[in-house]
Amino acid sequence: MFREPMSLKGIYNLYFSPKRKFVRKLRNILGFAPSNIRLYEMAFRHKSVAVDLKNGTKSSNERLEFLGDAILDSVVSDLIFKLYPYKDEGFLTELRSKIVSRKSLISLSKKMGLNQFVTYDTKNIRAVNMQTNIWGDAFEALIGAVYLDQGYRSCQKFLLDMIIEPHIDLQKLEQTETNFKSRLIEWSQVSLAEVEYRILDKETGNNLYHIGVYVDGELQGKGVDYNKKVAEQLASEQACSALSILEEHDSN
Repeated sequence: MFREPMSLKGIYNLYFSPKRKFVRKLRNILGFAPSNIRLYEMAFRHKSVAVDLKNGTKSSNERLEFLGDAILDSVVSDLIFKLYPYKDEGFLTELRSKIVSRKSLISLSKKMGLNQFVTYDTKNIRAVNMQTNIWGDAFEALIGAVYLDQGYRSCQKFLLDMIIEPHIDLQKLEQTETNFKSRLIEWSQVSLAEVEYRILDKETGNNLYHIGVYVDGELQGKGVDYNKKVAEQLASEQACSALSILEEHDSN
């Protein structure tokens, strides 16, 4: 995708506009001067403060988040496919899921300082886990904005040079356990324990799932997230910790 460079007048107007502080901070994070500043403003706008446009669409970052998620998957898949030429599909899939996991995206968002840009309704969204999820969503939306603003190649370079290279240790991730639900199920099969996941509560207004994992009838872990599977993983992680399952695995 060819994009004409911004004119001197455009640069002047951008950097000396009322939005200059936002633009300068954003440039420090991105490593380049943004062209379409409206895309980035939308990337940091949560649906709780968005306005209706038309046909039910809102001026929130949800569509950019959808796009950014796909671009991130593409760039990460291409990278690890080339870095690990002799690894099978299962290894590549698991490593990719670790890189693009919700926990990883939230951590990256905080490291980059994206939380200072995100706008949301502070009255209705007070819980820490809800706020951090918003930061992870904003990270994906930012990727979508970069892609639309600069094109795929520039977005790929941004992800590789500004995100993955300085912030992600692939060798460490290889050794990191993230599929706690799978580990818990494996342990239960060997230990002949019964594992059951239950929805403790579902906040329909916020689409939050409160999941509890019971082992032989006793609650061993809780997880809360917008995504049911993620909430199950969080609950499983607590259960694995409570039952010392990971410690047993490491000792073996």
